[in-house]
Amino acid sequence: MRKVTVKRETKETKISMSLNLDGSGKGTVETGIGFFNHMLELLKKHALIDLTVKATGDLDVDYHHTVEDVGLVFGQALNEALGDRKGIVRYGFASIPMDEALCETSIDLGGRPFVVMVSGKKHMMVRDFEVKLIEEFFRAVSVEGRLNVHLREIYGDEAHHVCEGLFKSFARALRQAVAKDPREKGVPSSKGKI
Repeated sequence: MRKVTVKRETKETKISMSLNLDGSGKGTVETGIGFFNHMLELLKKHALIDLTVKATGDLDVDYHHTVEDVGLVFGQALNEALGDRKGIVRYGFASIPMDEALCETSIDLGGRPFVVMVSGKKHMMVRDFEVKLIEEFFRAVSVEGRLNVHLREIYGDEAHHVCEGLFKSFARALRQAVAKDPREKGVPSSKGKI
């Protein structure tokens, strides 16, 4: 089983996270940020990972530190759970409709961190949550998780729906990329190492 527990504590946040890549979508999410909790619930459900998150942070300042640090911890947990990455599919892609919105994500678990997020909703708010924080979350995941992530809002009117589409498409692409490939006997790279 590819299971890990990671903890991180700074002057701004305190985070504990358990991750099981071979789970079924179980776990609890507590970050103190309602909308972010909702997005992480979608992530665990649609990626079929077990994920438990307990985060406290300086929410009186803003949400940035907590969202980014949860991303760092998730990325670290993902990297540790993948180990040497032998036998994984490596690549994942998903296009997900959410009512009037359509979003897609492409993932490469090849060890090279990079994020591109294309969305016309980046500077919009969902209640008190700035959509731009989603890009910050995925950037942190990418750096610590050593993955390349491209997220794209193809179209959509409602910012909440676009955010859901981005998280759901990431979840389904991740589910595909971390899956075991019965034909892959080593590391899925011509370099022989990721």
